[in-house]
Amino acid sequence: MKNTKGKLEVVCGSMFSGKTEELMRRLRRAEFAKQSVLTIKHKIDNRKSVATISSHNGLERVAFSINNSKENINKILELANKNIQVIGIDEIQFFPIEIIDVIVKLIDAGKTVIVAGLDLDFKGEPFGIMPLIMAIADSVLKLKAICVICGKDAHHTQRIVNDVPAKYDDPIILVGAKECYEARCRSCFAIDKQAVLIPQAPQYKETQT
Repeated sequence: MKNTKGKLEVVCGSMFSGKTEELMRRLRRAEFAKQSVLTIKHKIDNRKSVATISSHNGLERVAFSINNSKENINKILELANKNIQVIGIDEIQFFPIEIIDVIVKLIDAGKTVIVAGLDLDFKGEPFGIMPLIMAIADSVLKLKAICVICGKDAHHTQRIVNDVPAKYDDPIILVGAKECYEARCRSCFAIDKQAVLIPQAPQYKETQT
């Protein structure tokens, strides 16, 4: 008989949309079902603690902190031993592409992987590995926040620097919360350059037969 494979669940959206809260809810639900759970976070997210993931409403959960080194990425496979059934990963957008192979191996081993992260960066462009993560997922839940300007559904994360919108060429990663980010709808989102949303199509050479 073939081994039963696991699945990949993605929770995404802007900041302040409840991604981490939803991730923790699903992990608690797995524990209620008597499943063994492993929680992973990226080391760069040290806003409240290196050893926990935290939602904006104050919930916390103990987590292993992992950086981008190949050794640390592969360590996830060691932490997710045969007794672990569910793996939750927060801020998945910060991880390098190498984590894709780790996630696939976990799924092939019959485990459920639940990841949460920003689908768009502060420029309004796809964030890191998120497009690939969402493409290979079994399910994707895209959450919305509330626009601080007009109150409509918000799916953009507006970065604010010195009380004005950040510039397009500013660094992609700036860890912070309400002191430097706001949730905004498409109409209220502001950036000084149009976002690049459509990747260049692959070029094919014609061959003669």
